[in-house]
Amino acid sequence: MTLTDRLPPGSADSPVDPDALVEAFTDWAFEEQGLSLYPAQEEALLELVTGSNVILSTPTGSGKSLVAIGAHAAALARGQRTFYTAPIKALVSEKFFALIDVFGPDKVGMLTGDAAVNEQAPIICCTAEILANIALRSGRDADVGSVVMDEFHFYADPDRGWAWQVPLIELPQAQFLLMSATLGDVSFFEEDLTRRTGRPTAVITSVERPVPLLYQYVYTPVHETITELITTSQAPVYVVHFTQQSAIERAQSLMSVNVTSKEDKAAIAALIGNFRFTSGFGKTLSRLVRHGIGVHHAGMLPRYRRLVETLAQAGLLRVICGTDTLGVGINVPIRTVLFTALAKYDGTRTRPLKAREFHQIAGRAGRAGYDTVGTVVSQAPDHEVENARRVAKAGDDAKKLKRVVRTQPPEGFVGWSQVSFEKLQTAQPEALTSHFQVTHAMLLNVISRPGDAFAAMRHLLEDNHEPRPRQRRHILRAIAIYRALRASGVVEELPEPDAEGRRVRVVGDLQLDFALNQPLSPFALASLELLDRESPGYAMDVLSVVEATLDDPRQVLYAQQSKAKGEAVAAMKAEGIEYEERMALLEDVTWPKPLDELLNAALETYRRGAPWVEDARLSPKSVARDMFERSMTFVEYVSHYQLARSEGLVLRYLADTYRALRQTVPDQARTEELTDVIEWLGELVRQVDSSLLDEWEALAAGAGTGDEIVPPSLDTGPAGVTRNVRAFRVLVRNAMFRRVELAAFRRWDLLGELDGAAGWDAAAWREALLPYFELHGDTMTAIGTGPDARGPQLITITAEPERWLVRQVLDDPDGDHDWAITAEVDLAASDEEGAPVVWVTGVEPLGGFSPAP
Repeated sequence: MTLTDRLPPGSADSPVDPDALVEAFTDWAFEEQGLSLYPAQEEALLELVTGSNVILSTPTGSGKSLVAIGAHAAALARGQRTFYTAPIKALVSEKFFALIDVFGPDKVGMLTGDAAVNEQAPIICCTAEILANIALRSGRDADVGSVVMDEFHFYADPDRGWAWQVPLIELPQAQFLLMSATLGDVSFFEEDLTRRTGRPTAVITSVERPVPLLYQYVYTPVHETITELITTSQAPVYVVHFTQQSAIERAQSLMSVNVTSKEDKAAIAALIGNFRFTSGFGKTLSRLVRHGIGVHHAGMLPRYRRLVETLAQAGLLRVICGTDTLGVGINVPIRTVLFTALAKYDGTRTRPLKAREFHQIAGRAGRAGYDTVGTVVSQAPDHEVENARRVAKAGDDAKKLKRVVRTQPPEGFVGWSQVSFEKLQTAQPEALTSHFQVTHAMLLNVISRPGDAFAAMRHLLEDNHEPRPRQRRHILRAIAIYRALRASGVVEELPEPDAEGRRVRVVGDLQLDFALNQPLSPFALASLELLDRESPGYAMDVLSVVEATLDDPRQVLYAQQSKAKGEAVAAMKAEGIEYEERMALLEDVTWPKPLDELLNAALETYRRGAPWVEDARLSPKSVARDMFERSMTFVEYVSHYQLARSEGLVLRYLADTYRALRQTVPDQARTEELTDVIEWLGELVRQVDSSLLDEWEALAAGAGTGDEIVPPSLDTGPAGVTRNVRAFRVLVRNAMFRRVELAAFRRWDLLGELDGAAGWDAAAWREALLPYFELHGDTMTAIGTGPDARGPQLITITAEPERWLVRQVLDDPDGDHDWAITAEVDLAASDEEGAPVVWVTGVEPLGGFSPAP
């Protein structure tokens, strides 16, 4: 029985008796969930059902999620629409599925910008930005009766904090539940919410955890600390690092420790089952988890993180090495949190941890229902650990103690001590600070709502949480933006208010989701008209237009730049260019930026008619295009740029590119080759991690139906790669052309790595192609690698029941097309591998062969 079935009937006109609502909720919690309410939960629920706002600041593991369910139930019983917001899409999706289980699929919807699912449902899960834009567009007329803002400490985020503030300003009709384990002093919000909504605001705080924490500061090496925690039954241990590299290195160093039992190793193997690990980091992770050691950080593939979380939830991982992403979302039973440091690099400098950061991470130790106590351990800095070892070695001998030479910290080291560790334990989280922003999208949203936009904007600008000097700056910026909108003809003032009270309006139809997804998507669509559809490079140029509108995958771009600089240095050294000149020339070397000049010039023109894109940044780049033009698989691409620690980032970017291509490029702009590229990219992403696309496509297909949607399970791999014949043909073409390119650049070593198992090692490839180069010249242009060389006219594929026979003709300078690489593609092995399994059978002249037109 869902909670919906238990709720007493009610409506906005006939409110439910609060006592009856509390009784129904507590009965459901006990009978269906096996939970009895903690005092803080009960107090919060009573305040919510009687109409108060609630600010809930209780430790991690104290059941804030259950209070959120109570808030949704209260709104549902009153016939009101309720919104749940979270900072990241993964948490929104997780909550969406969880609330479906509680209330039923017809009662819950989701809005993330990627997919709108059952968007008219009475309970909506969304990112904070989605709700903020709804609030800007509709204000107090928005159909929002209740708002649950999870992880409310994101209010202080410099880039995104505005989205947590705008609903507080613009939705005075709503009841608010603000939740976080690390809010700090909330007296300002208590007064502000009461003033704005006219409701009393209850602040419910608690420092007492259902599972108390014990704190330790240790001077033993990390390796020994972990071993002791395991042997003293204080596992599972989450070992916190502040770089992905150090987390992986720590996990690998623990392979020499007997972390878990034979029985648990057998259970791990059984649970893993047919889970598919790709080469590279996947093989490393496979060895680690089978040893009872997990790795968890944002750069991993989503399915790898899900595997680690699943194994941890089953109690089979004794140690998890990860970054501080643990503080945002992973829901696994952790008994001990071990800090390897109490300082972190924040992108600008290395600094001590803030109290909020410390409590967010430390609070994950000890989970209700699993533990009676949690433990938080901090390592002393390495030089203090070494000094402690030397002192211990000296023992009680006063003379030896005097002679101990103490190791000094490295220069510039930002240290910590037991004193700073103890201060962090009792420190209150820092006060939340306002980070309001004014953008073109904000003005257009407000102008689009019924009523007096000038009054609405004045309220937004003068009654936000900013200090007065910053408010003045925001007002000046808003005036400048409005004048630009007027000058460009996007908005116009009316001589008389219209039927809905507007004195100013947007001219024409405003793209509904321009502020919710990619603001430059309309620009990308307009830019397609600048491209030559008949050009051999049209498909790649369309891909470049779309990539230029996406967020930068910075690790990938920096890796591309680093490799480009390395190649440039080698070339300049070969030319004899002096060091100083080389360094000067390197300043201009960056990652590839296709169509840079064309697109930036086009954007300047486009802005005159669409000034809301003034805040958006165009960023030409080549990642998906680079991978396609190099004819690389995902694993090869990650290896080429040494991105194993960031493969999750690479794949998410490719998935975003695929979705943008699908959503942005209309059918009339698609050629056969472009459709091939889109199919290739989708299948590539799906074969690496099907969860990224399958879940999105399932959600999009079920949008608005209310049908049951099943959350993703442990990924054992998608359907066979040969299922999508069109995409598989492109993958085979790329696999063959990869060999053409390597042959053109005389990379016999890499060809040998690809085909050594088929008997084609480096020597065999070199020997086979020697007659070709004698015939067509031994130059770097002897084998073409341009668009014509990779076109479908130079490859022949013959499909047989269990294999494909492939012939890739080489593009020689004379256009004779008299040589080819022949191969067989094993279909069954390809399905198992998730990529074409190619067996080269020959590299030889064709005689009188002429390729099909």
